[in-house]
Amino acid sequence: MRLPTALILAGLLLIPVAFTQAQSTADAPLRVVVAGLVHGHASGFLEHYQHRPDLQIVGIAEPDKQLSAEYAQRFGLQEKIFYSDLEDALQKTHSDAVLAYTNTYDHRRVVEICARHHVHVMMEKPLAVSFEDARAIEKAAQTGKIHVLVNYETTWYRSNHAAYDRMHDHSMGEVRKIVVHDGHRGPKEIGVGPEFLSWLTDSKLNGGGALFDFGCYGADLATWLMDGRPPDTVTAVTQHIKPDVYPHVDDEATIVLAYPKAQAIIQASWNWPFDRKDMEVYGQSGSIMTVRRDEVRVRVEGDETARRQARRPELTGNERDRDGNSGRGTALRSYRSHGTAGFV
Repeated sequence: MRLPTALILAGLLLIPVAFTQAQSTADAPLRVVVAGLVHGHASGFLEHYQHRPDLQIVGIAEPDKQLSAEYAQRFGLQEKIFYSDLEDALQKTHSDAVLAYTNTYDHRRVVEICARHHVHVMMEKPLAVSFEDARAIEKAAQTGKIHVLVNYETTWYRSNHAAYDRMHDHSMGEVRKIVVHDGHRGPKEIGVGPEFLSWLTDSKLNGGGALFDFGCYGADLATWLMDGRPPDTVTAVTQHIKPDVYPHVDDEATIVLAYPKAQAIIQASWNWPFDRKDMEVYGQSGSIMTVRRDEVRVRVEGDETARRQARRPELTGNERDRDGNSGRGTALRSYRSHGTAGFV
């Protein structure tokens, strides 16, 4: 099948616009509103929020009162910061940014509301469920003069930065092939919460299954490694290997991005026997393979053994993941301070 363009946009789109908010000083906590709690990564953010003096949650907009109550109790959050409506939360909190933990279908609505209030947005990947929604998000961001960022966990892997550095020091020649593996046994198999599972397995709310859930990582990484060059063609094969578990969405996908002198093969799956986020990059005279967040293995022409490379130094500044899980809040703070952000 031809891969929907929106998936590639979900891997590529970073909307640069003029920075306009000046009401907060660079050393004051970033005032954020959390939009939605149905995305399971919201709990990861809130767990680390306790140790982030540079952030202040001034509102949480979640229409499900039971879910709000569960989060309030779990993380010791005050009832007064909860709202059932994002518009109401923004009107009453005067926040600097919104962190979106809604289903993917609602990303467009969140951005359009935030654009009216001139509030920047960071959302969990991917960007949108359709090309139409992606363009609407772009239009809203430009009209409202706001930044829209998509958070990818692999942005904060120093192993990926090591691969990028090695392929850009010209020691292995041009990139010829990129193979990205992402996924796990499946959201139901790993026990994601019911509020998360219900929309992850809904083709309207998620855009697809493993194709959208994990395919976007590879699109993002390939575009970064190819210095922003879009592919000439995009093709994908999807399968329902477990139709009894996921009757409405794909659980297996292979995506091929074709460039004039290179290919990127993205393997997105809810059928791996274990969690995976790793990558192989092949140049003209060698290869580098990432191993989890930190390790890389390098093999050069004439040497049959893949050798472990010394670890890249810890990421710093805008590259750094301060949550230990993802960079939520870090890039938004960099926008407020400097007008740019280190996002792949």
